[in-house]
Order: sequence, then structure tokens, then C-alpha cells
Amino acid sequence: MDLFSFSVDRCFGFAYNIHMEGEIDMKIYEAMIADLPSVKNIVHTAINDIYPHYYPVGAVEFFLAHHCDENIIKDITAGNVFLLSDENGTPVGTVSVVHNEITRLFVLPEYQGKGYGGMLIRFAEERIAESFDSIIIDASFSAKQIYLKKGYVPVKYNTIKCNGGDYLCYDVMIKKLR
Repeated sequence: MDLFSFSVDRCFGFAYNIHMEGEIDMKIYEAMIADLPSVKNIVHTAINDIYPHYYPVGAVEFFLAHHCDENIIKDITAGNVFLLSDENGTPVGTVSVVHNEITRLFVLPEYQGKGYGGMLIRFAEERIAESFDSIIIDASFSAKQIYLKKGYVPVKYNTIKCNGGDYLCYDVMIKKLR
């Protein structure tokens, strides 16, 4: 099942060149330990810029702590983290794929609304479709509408109590592939 609406050429290792008709070329590639600063910068910049509009301080702090060096390194070491670079080779987005779950999908704020997140979602869906019949994602308030438009269905609502009595709320969403 090819979920890409643009062509993707599998290159050396886990790098994918993305060619969009009439547009720029980008690359999605597997992150290495040396990419930790780029991954963390993308994640923390997006959280600090976007999440305070949707969540209280305690929940934003929870997100930042959850996406710490140790957790990112664990996922990089397992081969689960990918970076999206623009035509200049600048990392602008990241996604992690763990079994049939999409996690840690973030795009730098200045690149949001330009299709980069959609490319990362399609990339992750394609990888998952190779081995699984469905995809799971924990959707933040800020991303829920995006996933609904892409065919994901909420199946569970969760809350986590954070520092200061704040709550982090999110939906577990599933998309059936076949």
C-alpha cells in the first residue's frame, strides 16, 4: 500500500529522497546519536512555541521532560527516529516510529503549515504499513484535528496529572490501513 502522493526513492541505509512534482526536494533519514541536538531542538522549540496555547504550564513541563536526551537517545539507538531536512539540508522536522505507533512528530514552527508534517505522517504510515494493519498515535490537542482529517479515529481519552495540579490530556487515535 503506497500512502505517498509523491515519489520516494529509498537510498543508502534509511534515507529517503522526496521529490514533489514542481516543488523542492527533501530528505527523510534515520537519525544518529550525532543528530540528538537537531532532534531535541525541533521537539523543544515546537513544544515551547505551540503547547502553551493549548496546555497549562505543568503539562508543557511534562512534555519537555518526557522528550529529554535520555528518551531521545534510547529511540535513536533503537533506529526509531527520523529527521526531515529541507532542500538546504537543514533538519526541520522529526518523527519516531515504534512498531505500529507514531510518536514524537514535530516540525519547527516556522515550517508548520507548509506540508512538512504531512510528509512525516505519510512517511511513518508507509513504514508502519509494511508490517502492520493499523497505526496508533497519542494525539495532543494541537494535533488532533490534523489526525482526524487524515482518517484517524479517537478510541480513548487519557489524562496525566502533572506538577502544580495541572493535567495533560490527550487522545489515543487509531487508523486502520487495511
